Amino acid sequence: MTREAQVTREVVRIPERFPAAREWRWMFAFALALLALFFVSVGVLFVRGPGIWGNNIPVDWGFPISNYVWWLGIGHAGTLISAMLLLLGQEWRNALNRFAEAMTLFAVVCAGLYPILHLGRPWRFYWMAPYPNTMDVWPQFKSPLTWDFFAVLTYLIVSVLFWYIGIIPDLASARDRAKKRRWQVFFGLFALGWRGSARHWARWQTSYRLTAAIAVPLVVSVHSEISMLFAAGPIPGWNSTVFPPYFVLGAAFSGFAVVSMLTVWLRAMLGLKDLVQVRHLELLGLLLLVTGLMTAYGYVAEVFNAAYAGKRELTTLQDRLFGAYAWSFWGAILFNFAPLQLMWWKRWRRHPLVLFGVGLSVTIGMWLERYMLLVTSLYRDWLGSSFGYFHATFWDWSLFAGTIGVFLTLFLLFVRFLPVISAFEVTKSIDEEAHG
Repeated sequence: MTREAQVTREVVRIPERFPAAREWRWMFAFALALLALFFVSVGVLFVRGPGIWGNNIPVDWGFPISNYVWWLGIGHAGTLISAMLLLLGQEWRNALNRFAEAMTLFAVVCAGLYPILHLGRPWRFYWMAPYPNTMDVWPQFKSPLTWDFFAVLTYLIVSVLFWYIGIIPDLASARDRAKKRRWQVFFGLFALGWRGSARHWARWQTSYRLTAAIAVPLVVSVHSEISMLFAAGPIPGWNSTVFPPYFVLGAAFSGFAVVSMLTVWLRAMLGLKDLVQVRHLELLGLLLLVTGLMTAYGYVAEVFNAAYAGKRELTTLQDRLFGAYAWSFWGAILFNFAPLQLMWWKRWRRHPLVLFGVGLSVTIGMWLERYMLLVTSLYRDWLGSSFGYFHATFWDWSLFAGTIGVFLTLFLLFVRFLPVISAFEVTKSIDEEAHG
């Protein structure tokens, strides 16, 4: 059997002969428990309203917006790894792009839940879309909720198309190699009649690259739009032109951290060490280091902006450094940049447990950053009468934990029933290396 055939067989047989069934069941049971917590939290929210959250007058969004930005940022790394590296001709992406793209889809779904749930009547969310209606009422295009609707929906549609187009050849391979009838039918339906003819490959190549070309600028535009939700308002600590690049780089930073964690986990659980090699871990470590240093530059730029802007901005900066929520600022600094310094050394970049630990630390740190940016600029408003400390309630935390359950449930189902690595792209790289 050729090396190319071995790779294809190793990848496409995973759904039918899953190598870690027991471990998967335990993890899926944990994910389902968190998913049940999500439905309970949403049920209580619908019955009692958004008052169950810790929001107050100045911090009128509270947890939902910080978690929304955090989830949306995580979803950016999959598109960057897959689409941008595809257009640049970087073959090492082939071992990572499939599950990174899936991570993007599920993270965007978790992010999109927050604006919908925050509406007073979430079942009317479609009112934000410009659709024909009998009263000729159009959405308020100056509203950030309308910006979110278009940004997230567009990004989700393009991400789904990009992921699905890329997986079609592997679905056909899984269909052809499946032994049981139910797997043949399952993969056959989603393979859309793929037969691998020259015409199929030509059209696939065109559509795949075209979708990648559309997806890459969306990465920049979507999180730039999210940053405009902050920067467009006259709020100290937000009104800065550095926010769009700062948010985009921070999103890539947190996304690469989660991709690093998923890479180490899947590599160990599914026994993919010959496909997801040490060099992939090293490259992910380098990406973490580069995007982390760029994010650190954003912190420095914020300090310069505060010093340049005047007394009100300086007061906000001092409050972040020494005020009631200083723990969130220094926690973000510590978790984001202290363990990251290990990535300067090749030895630690190649160590799976170290890379996983750094990725976990950055994921926590970027959540703290979102929380810090939101609360420290809002809990002391322009009016002294509206000052009020923000404290998250149990239902804030339970809904956040529930969205983690949504993500884990969807991702574990993907790992169990679909090929997690792009087998045909890996075999293509092997064939090209063999022929020089």
